[in-house]
Amino acid sequence: MNGLDAGRLAGLVDAFPRVSLLVVGDVMLDEYLWGDVDRISPEAPVPVVHVTRESQALGGAGNVVRNVVALGGRCELCAVIGSDPVGRMVADLVKDLGVDPDGLVPLDGRPTTRKTRVVARAQQLVRFDREDEREVSRDEALRLLRSIEARASHADGVIFEDYAKGVLSEPVIRGAMDLLHAAEVPIAVDPKHELAPYRGATLVKPNLREAEKLARLRVRQPADLARAVAVLRESVGDADFVVTRGKDGMTVFEGDSAGVDVHTAAREVFDVQGAGDTTIAALVLALRAGGSLLEAAVVANAAAGVVLGKIGTATASPEEVKALLPSAIAAAEGSR
Repeated sequence: MNGLDAGRLAGLVDAFPRVSLLVVGDVMLDEYLWGDVDRISPEAPVPVVHVTRESQALGGAGNVVRNVVALGGRCELCAVIGSDPVGRMVADLVKDLGVDPDGLVPLDGRPTTRKTRVVARAQQLVRFDREDEREVSRDEALRLLRSIEARASHADGVIFEDYAKGVLSEPVIRGAMDLLHAAEVPIAVDPKHELAPYRGATLVKPNLREAEKLARLRVRQPADLARAVAVLRESVGDADFVVTRGKDGMTVFEGDSAGVDVHTAAREVFDVQGAGDTTIAALVLALRAGGSLLEAAVVANAAAGVVLGKIGTATASPEEVKALLPSAIAAAEGSR
């Protein structure tokens, strides 16, 4: 693995402000109750959390948008929200990022997905999910597709962010792919479902567990992962694949070449939440800024390393990413 240069990779990060991305998928509200625990409830053997503060952040596809903006890129978002107070809060948070909330499609009778986490002493104790996972109806899908069509021609790249909440139904995916292909926009996919509707995508980024599930293969050694990606490629076409593997970094499959492991530097991990969103945001920004897939993977490893050292749904700044590039390069070069 040769040719990794810290100056060039830093230059890619500096070029992020010239990149405009469109994110399509499941948006949600991440809500946090922060507090301390110093006793067990007399009513049941559970900790009593004294809540000291509350916070809200965009989650799901919204967290990808947060990461794109935090990294310096420009972004638009197409997603559905409920016609409810939580949906209005999501729209306000999108606007606070400097992103136009008009890409959000409010739907009557469908609650905005909300995940509430209780965190005490840097540990998540419990999570409450409030959501409706039904597929959007035909009319709702058409409204979302109109939103995508209005923004497709402005994008340097598109990210489909699928959290299996019913928004990225097959009709939505196929309709959006037709629109994006017509606009000649490169397409990246962070998948949860079958890949066939995404045929023609440029990049697919499953994590290891998702790759196993989608390929219906158990991965025990590198050859198994290569077989799994070969199976997935039959569905999606000639896309590049990046399979993220947690603390082991990621494996990059460019075209039909053998996989290349890109290790990541060891970091103290405080919270894995949202690291995949950071990875896809950094990957696509680096690619659209002119980086190779390998260079983009190293930049993404550095960005993910930043957020793993934070608690909650976190983001990475360009300065933080550039500070970790030397260790990310050293770890990647040690993959040989």
